[in-house]
Amino acid sequence: MAEDDCGASFALPVAEDIQVVPVTIDVTDDAMSAMQGAMSAADSNDVLVVSVLGGGCSGFMYDLQIQSRPEGEGWQYISCDGITIAVHDKDSVQLSGITLDYVNSLMGGGFKIVNPNAQKACSCGKSFR
Repeated sequence: MAEDDCGASFALPVAEDIQVVPVTIDVTDDAMSAMQGAMSAADSNDVLVVSVLGGGCSGFMYDLQIQSRPEGEGWQYISCDGITIAVHDKDSVQLSGITLDYVNSLMGGGFKIVNPNAQKACSCGKSFR
């Protein structure tokens, strides 16, 4: 007998309703200086995209990237002393109200996000839930 494919499964795209809130981001002076330094060689159309990715030891991780201004709908833009920060609507609930800071330490410097929406953060400060 030939094997029948009737029992094969496949996935269909599922429409997902997302909650969208207006994004506000506070930027410390140290973070502003670090952003200005990082964006000094950027093109005039570049923005700092702040997003949330799945992963990390607590469930979600922050991602910051300098890239060309995203096209299409679903983006919120915050202007901060000549630098534009972009957040996608799908991340708005998790990122609204954050404080973007920059910390120098013996192990190196880096951006630190203080998030009042996070229920829990890991000890390394790179992921949250």
